[in-house]
Amino acid sequence: MTDRVLSMIGIAKKAGKVCSGTFLSEDAIRKGKAFLVIIAKDSSQGTRKVLTDKATYYGAPVAVYGTKETFGSILGCNERSAVTILDEGIARKIQQLIQFGGIPNGEDQGQ
Repeated sequence: MTDRVLSMIGIAKKAGKVCSGTFLSEDAIRKGKAFLVIIAKDSSQGTRKVLTDKATYYGAPVAVYGTKETFGSILGCNERSAVTILDEGIARKIQQLIQFGGIPNGEDQGQ
């Protein structure tokens, strides 16, 4: 099964609606451009705390998903601890996919 969350991150990247890494994610949150901050499951506790606290303060949603390696792979760069989505529609779709285990609400599961 294809990971639809990672596919959506790839689409956002092609559209120029992604920033990655801790520092760029912090900057996007601070500027109010972050619609979703996705933190890798294997990121450090310090990174998680910094990004979660900043996102909470500025009102940006946060999800924990994927790994640093998968983020780097999908973005075509080195490992990344965080990916920030800069488009509201894409962010909403990714949140749905994460919430419903990769299956959008209302879609047939093919059973």
